[in-house]
Amino acid sequence: MNVKAALSPEDIARACADAMWAEDDASKGLGMEIVEIGPGIATLAMTVRPDMVNGQRIAHGGFIFTLADSAFAFACNSHNERVVAAQGQITFIKPGKLGDRLVATAREVTRNGRSGIYDVRVTAGDIVIAEFRGHSRVIPGTWLPAQDQ
Repeated sequence: MNVKAALSPEDIARACADAMWAEDDASKGLGMEIVEIGPGIATLAMTVRPDMVNGQRIAHGGFIFTLADSAFAFACNSHNERVVAAQGQITFIKPGKLGDRLVATAREVTRNGRSGIYDVRVTAGDIVIAEFRGHSRVIPGTWLPAQDQ
């Protein structure tokens, strides 16, 4: 039996996310949660805590970037390849506020060879907080053992 044929791309994406999440102390430590995972897509959420606001009393941009970067990471690692960020850029549009539930939705724009481009939109309700674009690079290794693919 070909075990690889038994797993759908959605199953592979979920298994990769589970494997990554088990080792992702940074995302867990910031209170992030995985909302949705699929091939080339990921949605993560995080609530802005008192220790995440800056001197302006708005969400520190570094935390917004980190949420977007984590969603990017889960999206680009959803194909059972080990992938890291080569570059990330963010544009802040509106401030996040204390208590906001920020949602970062990442989607694959293109993936070719060892390189990929992903867009991430960060929202608070219906308000767009930031837009992030990440460039990825495949490195050696996989998330799942060969028999699980």
